[in-house]
Amino acid sequence: MNNTFSCLKNCPIGCNEAIIDTDIILPEGCLKRCIKCFHLFSQCDEQKYASSMEEEFNTLEGTWPSPKNMARLKHRTQKTLKIITNILNKNLNSIKLLDVGCSNGAFIFVASKFGVECEGVEPAKNAVIAANKAGLKVHHGYLEQCNLPNKTYDIITLFEVIEHLKKPVKLFKECGRLLKDNGIIVVRTANTDSWTVKILKGKWHYFNISNHGGHISFFCKNSITTLAKHTGFRIEKYYTHGVSLCHKDSVSYITFRFLKSFSDLLNFPAKLTENGEEMEVYLKKIQ
Repeated sequence: MNNTFSCLKNCPIGCNEAIIDTDIILPEGCLKRCIKCFHLFSQCDEQKYASSMEEEFNTLEGTWPSPKNMARLKHRTQKTLKIITNILNKNLNSIKLLDVGCSNGAFIFVASKFGVECEGVEPAKNAVIAANKAGLKVHHGYLEQCNLPNKTYDIITLFEVIEHLKKPVKLFKECGRLLKDNGIIVVRTANTDSWTVKILKGKWHYFNISNHGGHISFFCKNSITTLAKHTGFRIEKYYTHGVSLCHKDSVSYITFRFLKSFSDLLNFPAKLTENGEEMEVYLKKIQ
């Protein structure tokens, strides 16, 4: 594919270095890699990017979990909040949190039950309507458009957000403005330096913009560290988890169950070696 019409032409992290092709092949063309920070990004064009974002997120249902998944969300939220309190050395009821890209507010709904004062920001209008009807404080728009006051929040969460961004540096700098001194950004996104990517390459569902709207920018530990340095943050905690060896719709049921069992065995060593497919990163604002 000719990169002329791609929505990303240079490293989104801001590295002024050469860009090379990779062997990760997608319908839009191969993923590109920055030779300095190793960040990967798509050759998707602007029209496909915009339409995939609109189709994926602008719904009343948003990302609210099903009843059977709510227990998992509560467990994971409690784990994240424990890490946050340890880093900040604060009680939950003294923490103010902003969830960026919060959809209809499932995370802030659960976090508030643990005593955290929560707000959200979401560009999808229908998701904001649903959140507000549920009694949640969610601002409509992109973070940079909301004109929130300086040094207001202890925590800003970016869960499954930065892989959609053409300009993550701009967002991180705005987060820095909004955070109190020593405030924290918590990021969840895919890890391209994972066993899953090494095995599945372009077959990994996470890279498929048709199935995961707006996924154009893909991080590894080196690129998230570079982004932190460019925007006034440092990494306080970094870990990864999860391994995928295949997708359910690409193999027989028996093969899938066998490979799923094997991938479950790999979860622990993947976590120990930081080779899991999903990363969670805690970045502290540098004064």
